[in-house]
Amino acid sequence: MKARVFVPLMLFLGALVPLMGAPGEKPLVVTTIAPLEGIVSEAFGDSVEVAYLIPPGADPHEYQLAASQIELLRRADVIVTTGGHLPVEKRIAELKKEGTIRADVLFIDDYMREGFRYLPEYWYNDKDNPHGIWLDPTNALAIAKATERALERVDGANANVYRVEYESFENRVMTVMHSYRAILKGEKSAVIQMPADQYAIEWLGIKAIASVKPEEEIPAMGVDELISTALKSDVIVYAVDSPDQLKDAVRELSAKSGKPLAEIRVFWSGRPYTEILIENSAAIIRALGEKAPENKPVAETDVTRYVALSLVAGIVLGTAIGVLIKK
Repeated sequence: MKARVFVPLMLFLGALVPLMGAPGEKPLVVTTIAPLEGIVSEAFGDSVEVAYLIPPGADPHEYQLAASQIELLRRADVIVTTGGHLPVEKRIAELKKEGTIRADVLFIDDYMREGFRYLPEYWYNDKDNPHGIWLDPTNALAIAKATERALERVDGANANVYRVEYESFENRVMTVMHSYRAILKGEKSAVIQMPADQYAIEWLGIKAIASVKPEEEIPAMGVDELISTALKSDVIVYAVDSPDQLKDAVRELSAKSGKPLAEIRVFWSGRPYTEILIENSAAIIRALGEKAPENKPVAETDVTRYVALSLVAGIVLGTAIGVLIKK
């Protein structure tokens, strides 16, 4: 099992290696948010050093770069963004243009070349939803693939290593996707708490038909306004790491509409991407009252068997699956 390399932001000044150039040095990949660190660290393991910029708990739509973080970016070989819409990411684009940073910076166009997709906010004029894009495993693979290509550009001598690492990550993600997609039958719909939640459900075949908070700049809707819509849905989805006021609203909506609640995680740090993907998917499946099929699993792998058995038993998937998927 590969060791994961994780460099907390607070320690980077004393822990980061120098710029690449000497034999044996690893590329430094800086991500703007912690979930992207989870993708890069799991995909490329101990072949890279990884750090992230925005600390857990901070609002990514308000956060601004510190002077010390600009120095971190100057050291970076690859910078992975959520696409470019966050203030930090817009500042990175400016720093790249003016030549302050030399890293290969990945934006939305890089991901779209690898199969990335925006989902339309059906509840808000069908605009592209830029929030929580990493929760969709297809997008996570696009981000990882774009990172692999960037690593090949900055460290061509180890290009084959990065390709093999990516292929292993892709196999793990695809195994989880096939396992959970095989469970749900028929059309399903959900009321979500915030736009980011959409990316955790639509790849499963569950359409988000309303959002308690329609957009970042729009106030949350009242519970009574959403009851009629909730009654037409199958599940209500919310994030455990969201503000308490919004969590109270979805719980009230669930109580008044009689619809089940599914609790997912949008932001996290220090955990592998597939571990969160499995936990979120399992929570949604359980809320819908579904069971894993009793027949032969979709794919003959330890991951798929564990997913099926865990759903039947109704247990919460956690660290154990994280160990299995790295084998």
